[in-house]
Amino acid sequence: MVTAQGILEEAVLYRPTAGETLTVPVLVVGGSTAAYSATLGALQAGVEVCLVQPQLVVGGQFTAQGLPASDDGKLLTPYELIPPEQHDPQQLRDNELFALSRSQRHFRQRLRQCQPVANNVISNPGGSWVSHLSVTPAVAAACLNEGIQNYLEQGLLTLIPWAIPAQVLTEDFPDQYCRVIGVEFLDQQAQHRFTVLAEITIEATDLGDLLELANLPARVGQESRLETQEAVLPLEVRPNCQQAITFCVVVERSVEDCVPLKPPWGYEVEPWLQSQDFTSVFWVKQGKDWQGHSFYDPDGIFGYRRLWRSRESHAVQAGDVTVLNWATSPVGVDGGSPDPAALLGCGNDYPFGVLVGVSRDQRQQEIQRARDRTQAFVHYLQTHGFPELKPRGDLTWTEDGIALEPYIREARRGIAITTIRHEDVAAKFFPGQARARTFVDSVGIGQYHYLDVHPNHAEGHVELGDGHEALPFTLPLSALIPLDTNGLILSSKSIGTTHITNAAYRMHPMEWAIGEAGGHLAAFAIEQGVEIRQVVDQPNLRWQFQGRLTQQGIPIIWFNDLSHDDPDFAAIQVLSATGLLAIADPQTLNFNPQQPISRFRLGAALAKVLEATATGDPLPSTPLALPELEALVAEGLALDHHPKTFSPEQSITHQELATWIERMLSSCSGSVLAGFPVDQQAVTHRDAARVLYRIWQWGNLQPLTFSGSSSL
Repeated sequence: MVTAQGILEEAVLYRPTAGETLTVPVLVVGGSTAAYSATLGALQAGVEVCLVQPQLVVGGQFTAQGLPASDDGKLLTPYELIPPEQHDPQQLRDNELFALSRSQRHFRQRLRQCQPVANNVISNPGGSWVSHLSVTPAVAAACLNEGIQNYLEQGLLTLIPWAIPAQVLTEDFPDQYCRVIGVEFLDQQAQHRFTVLAEITIEATDLGDLLELANLPARVGQESRLETQEAVLPLEVRPNCQQAITFCVVVERSVEDCVPLKPPWGYEVEPWLQSQDFTSVFWVKQGKDWQGHSFYDPDGIFGYRRLWRSRESHAVQAGDVTVLNWATSPVGVDGGSPDPAALLGCGNDYPFGVLVGVSRDQRQQEIQRARDRTQAFVHYLQTHGFPELKPRGDLTWTEDGIALEPYIREARRGIAITTIRHEDVAAKFFPGQARARTFVDSVGIGQYHYLDVHPNHAEGHVELGDGHEALPFTLPLSALIPLDTNGLILSSKSIGTTHITNAAYRMHPMEWAIGEAGGHLAAFAIEQGVEIRQVVDQPNLRWQFQGRLTQQGIPIIWFNDLSHDDPDFAAIQVLSATGLLAIADPQTLNFNPQQPISRFRLGAALAKVLEATATGDPLPSTPLALPELEALVAEGLALDHHPKTFSPEQSITHQELATWIERMLSSCSGSVLAGFPVDQQAVTHRDAARVLYRIWQWGNLQPLTFSGSSSL
């Protein structure tokens, strides 16, 4: 199925004829990383998918954009690289078991297996120092192809390359939301049009093009404080304040000099082609002193995103391969440190224009200029001390080693039911806590330790100050659903983030999670026969969907001591994310499954699961008293020598919990308590989650009622 360097065979691709119309359950539009994971998620959930993308290769950031060095947060640091004094005894040794979905972890494992180093499978084959995992684009493409091979062969996936959206097809209904029913595409090779109609369309382009084509409500660039209520923003909108793009380029440190790339037209003339922006030295400030790392220094620019090495060594060797995607470093030195008056070089980042909110002609002009800038950067390096740098076009499917597409950091963002704001993510808004906001409708998790904005040269970019640091965050389902449109799921970088929060949600692992959730959402809505927004609006549907995701090994809340292979993963994840089972200690990322649970936490969770209402005599005055517990006490469930007290801080035994369940839910107590030990041992967090989830599952099959006087 795969030819050399990860390219799919023509036989498994579909090329519609002029004017042809296809009809499918799910249409995924775009060539992004999220487009791939959305396709895979929907296929795994059992629906047929049509993926239409602008390139032959799948995978977006990992492949066509030339950046297969994943931008991972600190929580994905391999355990063996964490200093012993920082080891958390509760933390899993395989961090990917709690931080990633089962599918994404499998992909990363395949990357390692397909690029061994000296015949050994290691955690980071490329050895890049900024990323925990790096390989070549060709290896990434081959591993991505593996994931969809069976679906292509079985005819469940229709993959159409070389096409871009030209028109979004919609239906308007009086007094109802507009509905997206399909997309008309332009085949860029044959220069003809075809149409794909679908029950659900997923917007997974890298720039949010479907939003523009359909004229749907969206945001471009930096919003105003009035729009998003983010306190750090100015009052005026600044749409031209967008993140810079970068054309990545893959080069090898060869053993002999190479013919340098020609300088692009306008070199040393056009503002974006000035060699004074370029440097081969990475300067970093340590305290009051500056330290410079030379190009081949293990901590220098080459090692930053190294993709391939012949042996496991921190040192850069001849034959090693890297991708140049370098941002900011001072240029010019004075006395061994950067000249205070020197320019701040931007490497091959292109901060001179924008791609969103401009005409397609201007977009293409900016893309060409960005590509020229990278060509100029390589030419500069080859002619300023590094003639041995060899472009590896065989790894990028191009002649000069420059990626097929620019690395995109920001898109047109849909106005969704929920907009994720700075106040939902930044650490300063969660003092003393280990997590950022856990949305009750969470369908995924992500973590990048700071809000990584690559500003362009437009004036007025917000300064985040002490608001740069981010905590582990969640992905709300409602951020994937447009506020006033049916039949469309937002994905990639077009979800309901702001200019600020996009800077954390755009990273490789999170974009995968966004796409994966969207693909499963499309399949779930079709299976249930409901509108996408109903999955948000109706709690029972939402909980069922969250249960479906977690059963597929997709985490929806952060616990660093709970593997997605844990037998109680779904129960613990759903109950905790939705708030039905309150987090015991918000200052850590631990669930502590073997720790005894207090009567208060278990009683409150039980009351919430049963949708209890406060009846009878109130609980004694205590900071821990909740109205929901009054119903339990009223039913004679105090189980204490004081008939009207609850003893909230004490633990509860298996025997006591069994008595609670038998008294309250005699009709289903046998199913709920099946295999549950009836003894005097304390009920643990794991025990509680298992029993509560069984009650929740039973309640989704038939209404639950108290065996006592109160109907719950």
